[in-house]
Amino acid sequence: MLMSSEINHHELLANLSQDYYLSQLSLAELSEKYNLSRYLVNKYLDDARREGIVSINIAAPNPHNLELEKEFQKAFDIPHIYILKDNISPTETVENVLNYSAHQLAPLIAQSNTVGLTWGGTIFNIINYFPASVLEDVTFTQFIGENMKYKSAAGSMRMVELAAAKFSAEYITMTGPLYILNDEVRNLMAQEIAVQPAFQAAKRMDLLFTTLGTLSSLNSIPTWQQNTDKILTGIEPDDVAGMLYGRPFDINGHFLNLDNDKVFGLDVETIMSTPRRFGIVKSKFKTRATLGALRGKFLTDLVTTESIARRILSEK
Repeated sequence: MLMSSEINHHELLANLSQDYYLSQLSLAELSEKYNLSRYLVNKYLDDARREGIVSINIAAPNPHNLELEKEFQKAFDIPHIYILKDNISPTETVENVLNYSAHQLAPLIAQSNTVGLTWGGTIFNIINYFPASVLEDVTFTQFIGENMKYKSAAGSMRMVELAAAKFSAEYITMTGPLYILNDEVRNLMAQEIAVQPAFQAAKRMDLLFTTLGTLSSLNSIPTWQQNTDKILTGIEPDDVAGMLYGRPFDINGHFLNLDNDKVFGLDVETIMSTPRRFGIVKSKFKTRATLGALRGKFLTDLVTTESIARRILSEK
């Protein structure tokens, strides 16, 4: 028979677990709500699993296609390539990509000091797959401006905040839109004291993770769509294979507008000096974008599926 103190402790573990796993409160929020240190919160969540209060079932990703990985290593000389076998269910294939990417990224994040990330539904879902931990010495940062999806959970600033909350880490946002057409305004904006912390942090990135975009990325924001010709001055739309770090690039892996770059944020050269640049591709519509990115060596790590990988080789 359980004593009162044991019942209270059992309830505490159950309540903590429910708030963490179901309500998705961060460790910092739990610490404040229950007036506990983050160390104790983390310990009690471990206790809840060990005592059977929480049971976690993980659907392991499909195994890798090792032959395709070897072929990609030879064709593109990418340091880290992960090609997951397709599941019968397309939905499960996508879930495997998200889950696998999160669990590859988590230890890389733990080994980093400064982590940059972009935005979008894929990034949002990967963050939700991250296993919880306390990384008080890690800082998440934007390295390019806001994508203007202010009402979306997948907006630039919200991605940084969400990732930091998952690890009880610090974060820095970059005030300003992704594109500033006036060169003088953009250059002066970068010198403002309000954005200097983000610029300085981004220059120290050990790791960034991102997805690839296409021209449809511009069409998703009315302001960008209305000014595409100005953002892509001198560029033929048919020459654009994909978008990365806010910039268009071609099928051969060349950024197309570096002499007329309208992006507010780190320049491409500085971004490319980041030691680990982790990309995730789960859409067959990004085949040409992925091929261009591979040829340009824009990424050091890539997670994708065997069906997309075969389309890339066919396009190549």
